[in-house]
Amino acid sequence: MPADLQSAPFGRSGNLPQCVLDEHLKILQARTPNHQLDRRRSQLCVSTTLGDQIPVHPLTTQGAFMASESSFDVVSKVDRQEADNALNQAAKEINSRYDFRGTDASIAWTGEAIQMKAVSEDRVKAILDVFQSKLVKRGISLKSLDDGEPYPSGKEYRIDASLKEGIDKDNAKKISKYIRDEGPKGVKSQIQGEELRVSSKKRDDLQEVISLLKGKDLDLDVQFVNYR
Repeated sequence: MPADLQSAPFGRSGNLPQCVLDEHLKILQARTPNHQLDRRRSQLCVSTTLGDQIPVHPLTTQGAFMASESSFDVVSKVDRQEADNALNQAAKEINSRYDFRGTDASIAWTGEAIQMKAVSEDRVKAILDVFQSKLVKRGISLKSLDDGEPYPSGKEYRIDASLKEGIDKDNAKKISKYIRDEGPKGVKSQIQGEELRVSSKKRDDLQEVISLLKGKDLDLDVQFVNYR
């Protein structure tokens, strides 16, 4: 038998435990529907249509075990198109409302930021209120809006705001701790840049984690994507 096809010894006897052998057989049956599988105490064999016995190293099925693990990603993203729609709707309402007439009220993008202007602190705060209501109607959480305090600039008052995206390191650690302390056993979480990968061998456990995180009052708006 070629060296690379020999079975690795398992314990003193060099045989695979029956439970491990059965799991390997299940995977190989799915992979080789047109061949007959033969159970051996120390190795697995595939019987070809020519009658040859081809030994299969147990390690060849490790990838199948790993592939059976399910996962999803925890992200924090904002739909820029919906945010743009909210801003345009806010600008339209401000231009048509009587209480904004003569106040030089405006709201507009300045690069990736949003700037609100008016002749008084009261009116610029009112612009922010209008914009926030439009965001909510477009399905964007106010947790995604980072708005500053009104400040004077010449003869007007301004508010600078931006949309928050990505999970920072502190929040990623907080979410991981929730999963570790309160989630099902065996669920793993891994920080990947500004996202979090959650994985488990049981899909039901992943659903439980999603329900757990939805019930937490996090500092940011999160979504659960790439379920696989």
